[in-house]
Amino acid sequence: MNKKLSKDGRVYWIENPNGPTLGLAEGSGVGVLEQDGLFFKDLAKTGTLLPYEDWRLPAEERAKDLAARLTVEEIAGLMLYSPHQMVPAVPFGPFPGTYGDGKTLEESGEQPWALTDQQKKLLENDNIRHILATRMENAQVAARWNNELQAKAESLSLGVPVNTSSDPRHGASASGAEYKMGAGSDVSKWPEGMGMSATFSPELCRQFAEIASKEYRALGIATALSPQIDLATEPRWMRWADTFGENTRLAADMARAYCDGMQTTVGKEDGWGKDSVNAMAKHWPGGGACEGGRDAHYAWGKYAVYPGNNFAEHQKPFLEGAFKLDGPTRTAAAVMPYYSVSWGQDPVHGENVGNSYSKYMIHDLLREKYGYDGVVCTDWGITGDHGEGVEGFNSRCWGVEDMTEAERHLRIIMNGVDQFGGNADAAPVLEAYRLGCEQYGEETMRKRFEESAVRLLKNSFRCGLFENPYLDPEESARVVGNEAYCRAGYEAQLRSVVLVKNKDSLLPLDRPGIKVYVPMRHMDAKPAFFRTPEPARDYEAVPRNLLEKYFTVVDTPEEADVGLVFIDSPVTNPYSPQDREAGGNGYLPVSLQYRPYTAVHAREHSIAGGDPYEDFTDRGYRGKTVKAANESDLEAILDTKARMGDRPVVVLAQLSNPVVPAEFEAAADGILVHFGVQAQALLDLITGKAEPSGLLPCQLPRDMDTVEAQFEDVAFDMIPYTDACGNTYDFGFGLNWSGVIRDERNAKYTK
Repeated sequence: MNKKLSKDGRVYWIENPNGPTLGLAEGSGVGVLEQDGLFFKDLAKTGTLLPYEDWRLPAEERAKDLAARLTVEEIAGLMLYSPHQMVPAVPFGPFPGTYGDGKTLEESGEQPWALTDQQKKLLENDNIRHILATRMENAQVAARWNNELQAKAESLSLGVPVNTSSDPRHGASASGAEYKMGAGSDVSKWPEGMGMSATFSPELCRQFAEIASKEYRALGIATALSPQIDLATEPRWMRWADTFGENTRLAADMARAYCDGMQTTVGKEDGWGKDSVNAMAKHWPGGGACEGGRDAHYAWGKYAVYPGNNFAEHQKPFLEGAFKLDGPTRTAAAVMPYYSVSWGQDPVHGENVGNSYSKYMIHDLLREKYGYDGVVCTDWGITGDHGEGVEGFNSRCWGVEDMTEAERHLRIIMNGVDQFGGNADAAPVLEAYRLGCEQYGEETMRKRFEESAVRLLKNSFRCGLFENPYLDPEESARVVGNEAYCRAGYEAQLRSVVLVKNKDSLLPLDRPGIKVYVPMRHMDAKPAFFRTPEPARDYEAVPRNLLEKYFTVVDTPEEADVGLVFIDSPVTNPYSPQDREAGGNGYLPVSLQYRPYTAVHAREHSIAGGDPYEDFTDRGYRGKTVKAANESDLEAILDTKARMGDRPVVVLAQLSNPVVPAEFEAAADGILVHFGVQAQALLDLITGKAEPSGLLPCQLPRDMDTVEAQFEDVAFDMIPYTDACGNTYDFGFGLNWSGVIRDERNAKYTK
């Protein structure tokens, strides 16, 4: 038996002569069984090879054997998902962690990869085996923490390993201004969602997913809470930029490429193995048709509406993409329904409830009509009591507020959902089991729990976690953020930027000695994602030391040859407590323009309404005015142009949503739009070190009237803006140095 010990002596690996390498933790109590000249882990500690321990058997057979051995309490633990975990943890914030009787990491003297008090409880008391990881200090710390986590899990009960997951962590927009390579410190940085779609290249998306899966596995991550494949037919939605856009065919092709790349281990007949990461496609049946652009994380945004009768179209990225893979894994391993109430779309039961609570959306459509048999996991935090009012960031139990927490769990389980995102307390799941036994009988409930257990366990068996969940920290550091991966991500960033205006062939700015002026940026106080106010502040658009690598930087427009203005799309707040206090309904328009916007031409009355937290049903906002928190971005463009005179101004716009270009296009000689890249990529493009090749994955609207007139569920129903050069900012439009791009991409993907 060939045994290799880790440098710290905590983990050892055994090579099979014709099979998977086994990884074990010293002191976990798990030994090795030998049969037919092969080695197996004795996870149950029985001294006898059980079917679930036999890696020669299919994952389905192993999962069924293990599910039958688990107690109800252990299955309830599988159905839970931990709160967000930071490595190392901090003792404050929304997801705190302490070490050894409530101490900070420093007070405890522990290493940064030590398990927190909370993490030990999750594993030991609540039987949780699905952990959501957020910030990780670096690859070596992540690998060591993974080994500690897996060793603890291996020592408990039947040795079920932890399946760690992550939200998307490869996005370039939050990764700093400059492209860097630092293996082991952070993952490679890529365009996400709308930026990937701007390349119009599913092949590039697959390359990203293949690289991301290797980095994920080197961090101990075996499930990706992605891709987000909602059709982005509502341009005001705050999650618009995370999607693959509103073109159904492009979104489906991107979804398929992403899931294939994430899940496929090359050389394995069924595609599953040590390099595989389970893809959790979201959000079924599509969350992009939110009324007025308001998001369903909040009670004021709970409704998805379908004035264009286009509900079926929103399911196609799943049915034709994530559920119909080219590779051998065949379908996305998991699906997450969205928070929203798909208003008026249940013809069988006539219910308007959150999608996970809807028997029609989950049981009738997803499970029965479309035959999906992977894991279904709720979005985070939907089973608790909501609390008071529509504004707070509370539980999202839309339509079932009058149920108890246990009754909500039971309803979700009987719909065919397997797992509860963000729920770390087993008590309501166990109470749901008891209630189910009273209503349906114990045999039915045990069978239903085992059904979910099989689906959940299968995803861990297929990724090889039962054989070897352990990592070599040094190898992880070599894989994560290595030069080749970072270079590939950076080149993808370059391909995702779209040049929409280049008056008189101003760009590229490739002559030496160009003097540029870049105005400071200002952001008024605005609500963040979790509704925590961000203070007003002034800040550099791009670090000066980076700009000086490309240009001579001057302090005033009067000294400059060119002005460079960096902006974001407008940021507005769709709900106002002050409006409600003044006698209104609280609802405001979501604006895509910088100047104050009055919704003169909005629909008179909302489509959806009625809420236990409100004493009215109409959520309309016609005639109301809203102001963008970053109106100063527009002021910066206009002021720079006024002071530059005849000298050119280049606008570099990051789009979290489409923008109305009419407010600034005339003042800009060059305009580049992007969806989240490092500043260096923009500077490389405008100086000619690379040529722009991206295409608009969306329409940029003529004005807010066309935004109000469009239907939330229908693609490409706005009038796009036409600029002074005669170019229309429509889906598929983009420029390179030679002019308008016309190639196989915008010929293949048409409106």
